[in-house]
Amino acid sequence: MKQRYDFGYFISEGARSIFTHGFMSFAAVCMIVCCLLIMGSFTLVAVNAENMLGNLEKENEFTAFIDESYTQEEARALQSVLEAVPNVSSAVFETKESAQADFSSDKADNELFEGLPSTVFRDRFHIYMDDISQMEQTVQAVEQVPGVAKVTAAPEVAEGFVVVRNIAGTVAVILVVILLLVSLFIIANTIKLATFNRREEIAIMKMCGATNSFVRWPFVFEGLILGLVGAVVAFFLEWGVYTLVGEAIATSDTIALITVLPFQPMALRVLGVFALTGFLIGTGGSLLAIRKFLQV
Repeated sequence: MKQRYDFGYFISEGARSIFTHGFMSFAAVCMIVCCLLIMGSFTLVAVNAENMLGNLEKENEFTAFIDESYTQEEARALQSVLEAVPNVSSAVFETKESAQADFSSDKADNELFEGLPSTVFRDRFHIYMDDISQMEQTVQAVEQVPGVAKVTAAPEVAEGFVVVRNIAGTVAVILVVILLLVSLFIIANTIKLATFNRREEIAIMKMCGATNSFVRWPFVFEGLILGLVGAVVAFFLEWGVYTLVGEAIATSDTIALITVLPFQPMALRVLGVFALTGFLIGTGGSLLAIRKFLQV
């Protein structure tokens, strides 16, 4: 038998096989779409959770109180010094008068705090960090700045944010890997069912002298096409579902604290991941499925 190692031939044979076994091909595409939707949805949830945690981390701050002997101009001059401290992203100055006004508005219903003089309060800086996990070291560095009398911080809150972020990231990776392996197993068995109907054809080709590679390539391209088709369909379905869920959350008053990232900036990355995953599932499933039938 003359072997034609022509990729055009392999692609045409793979495409022809898809239409010849239409129902099984449709089932394989549906499985790929379902698996990608599950993985994609969970990954997007994890991305949004990471974004919300990141925003909460940025809002988590600590306060540096300035020595009472410093004038307000001298206190303001410390801003550049504080912002030069490693891991400090910004230092926002607040006068003692402003601090008194904020305190009075918070304690408006409590008569015990009425009429407190401004001398009770101090000028201060609200310190924001680049990396919340380094809060303890940053607090120690700020305490060493001349003019800083006292620092108040809540490192246990920062540690809580870091732990939640790390757990969320680890769980997301583990579940995506598990879903990928399950998807590969399901697709391999789905394609194996389609391949089972062609076992006699494969046996005849082998007896006529066809090599394993010659027999295998059309199945690889068949799986590749199915995987890419499933990836494209899953991408547009994911886009639609994500948009609908995002609009529902945005218009809801009960879950107004939840923020959803827009899909458009992530669209190309999602499409690329879906295409790569569809490629791996399709070709990997085909290779696993055809392996048994090549042993003639």
